[in-house]
Amino acid sequence: MKKIIANIVGARPNIMKIAPILKAYKKYPHLKPVIIHTGQHYDDNLSGVFLREFGISKLDYHLNVGSGSWAEQIGETLKALEQTLQNIRPDLVVVVGDVNSTLAGAITAKHLGLHVAHVEAGLRSFDLTMPEEINRMIVDRISDLLFVTEKDASANLKKEGVAKKKIHFVGNVMIDALQYIFPKRKEKNGRIRSRPFAVLTLHRPSNVDDKHTLQKIASILKKVAQMGIEVIFPVHPRTKKNIETFYLQNQFRDLTIVPPLSYGQFITLISDARFVLTDSGGIQEEASWLRIPCLTMRKNTERPITVKKGTNTLVDLHEDVILANVKKIMGGRYKKGQRLPLWDGKAAERVVKKINDYLRYQSTR
Repeated sequence: MKKIIANIVGARPNIMKIAPILKAYKKYPHLKPVIIHTGQHYDDNLSGVFLREFGISKLDYHLNVGSGSWAEQIGETLKALEQTLQNIRPDLVVVVGDVNSTLAGAITAKHLGLHVAHVEAGLRSFDLTMPEEINRMIVDRISDLLFVTEKDASANLKKEGVAKKKIHFVGNVMIDALQYIFPKRKEKNGRIRSRPFAVLTLHRPSNVDDKHTLQKIASILKKVAQMGIEVIFPVHPRTKKNIETFYLQNQFRDLTIVPPLSYGQFITLISDARFVLTDSGGIQEEASWLRIPCLTMRKNTERPITVKKGTNTLVDLHEDVILANVKKIMGGRYKKGQRLPLWDGKAAERVVKKINDYLRYQSTR
């Protein structure tokens, strides 16, 4: 009898992380993966384009929970998932990352007495003002299998009392996705650019939901642009809405603002960039693998290996620190970064092998 594995996605990063895992299941014909999309991200630019890009042609379930406040979104997702998982009765539920759909999937599964695997477990920023940090801590606490991307994450889990046998250092499935897309990227980044360029991503509530903070960021970016650097900004819908709500369009006029990009387009862009400015977690990893300097506009990171061994530097919103690092980068004096352990494109294979071993063990109990 086939073992049913429910794989829950809801947002753009989930899709990129689950795609290589879905591919790895194919080596195990007795495993039957089921894909459940909660609909947390429903815009085609944040969901549909990524499904197509990674060849995910069919969703088994789409729950259409949509947007709303944290409580509304979590509540709707819990209700929809409860009915769906009761109908499926999977042998294991796989959740990835740290978004609201990740949290809702893990909680619903455990309430139904199901086994849970968390991919990208153990990451900690130690900042409880970040919704993602709360999600990570809860999901890790109730999961049965915890797959970690770096050894710091393993140490975090052990300090929190997680049994060693539950923790598996498998590498980074995000890098699997990157390595899948990288050979398919376009040869050119869209047009010939007459000056060096940087790529900006900005979406965290702490940076974009407050008018004065967004104004401060715009002021810093203007000074970066005045250094002769084109700043290309694929603007997130949330950020675009807030720029317009706060009437700050004029303050961002020095940037090259473009719509959200497909993953292939984005990877093409940052692989050709001199550096990246971001508040994203995943981009810290991608830039480190690509050996592109990354300046993270946050006080902390849940991915410390990208700072210790990668190309990432935490700059927060300190203008002098940002501009000093930009000068280092443009002068060729910025750190080069190292290859990171098990970020080799085979993490998903290790994840699925552990899942298969776990389910086989459960069958013999």
